[in-house]
Amino acid sequence: MQNVLILGGTRFFGKKLTANLLRSGADVTILTRGNASDSFGPDVKRLIADRTDAAALRQAVGSGDYDVVYDNICYTPQDAEAAVRLFDGRAGRYIVTSSKSVYPFGGPRKKESDFDPYRYPLPSEYPDKPDYAEGKRLVETVLFRQATFPAAAVRFPIVLGSDDYTRRLHFHIEHIKQGLPLGIPNPDALLTFIDSDEAASFLGWLGTSALEGPVNACSKGETTPGKIVSLIEEALNTKAHVADKTDDDHMSPFGVPESWYMDTSKAESAGYTFRQLDDWLPDLIRKLAGES
Repeated sequence: MQNVLILGGTRFFGKKLTANLLRSGADVTILTRGNASDSFGPDVKRLIADRTDAAALRQAVGSGDYDVVYDNICYTPQDAEAAVRLFDGRAGRYIVTSSKSVYPFGGPRKKESDFDPYRYPLPSEYPDKPDYAEGKRLVETVLFRQATFPAAAVRFPIVLGSDDYTRRLHFHIEHIKQGLPLGIPNPDALLTFIDSDEAASFLGWLGTSALEGPVNACSKGETTPGKIVSLIEEALNTKAHVADKTDDDHMSPFGVPESWYMDTSKAESAGYTFRQLDDWLPDLIRKLAGES
């Protein structure tokens, strides 16, 4: 039986990861700030702490050892350093959720080697509030330079699902339904996505794998913001009002200046098979459109 700790396991794909691990027979502990309820009842152990408070995190975790630690809520190098110190000699494997945002826009399909955290320079002083992309770059760099335990960083693209609390796909459906302008600077930019079910499935698989270092994870195939808009128009039977520039409130979360998509051969060579994007994205759009 795996003894697993999940930092951030009560919503979106973290919640699904927790459920999957419980079904597999794992002994699961979740650590959160305690602000969100969950439906796991006595099946999980719960630790309450603010992830960004290193002392509170250490106190909450206590002397526990874990076969696998999943960290879904690590956004700064300070938090990564705290985790490296805390789990030294106490984690059989450490998996942090990273992001496609570590890569720049444009160019061919992104491979893990396109951002090398083993060689990325660490600043002499960490920024107090790095932007999201730089925060994830520094998290990976700290983890792979300083950790004494086996570690992996999953580079997810935008994760979609009916349970997406950020409502990024909902945003497009609501704008088109309400006749609001939708800002998309490059409708033909190639993008990759993953759904919340597969994000959770991949994390669970990685916890039993020997794969280390950065790992891209996304559905097979690409789409574009323009194709997503067309699917929504079809589902709603409504024409979208797309512009290359709008007020910030109406700019698409998928509105990237250039193509931004990933290569998943590393994970697939290790034995994981990703779903086709077209097998789930059109259905999800129709589902959300019917609920809006």
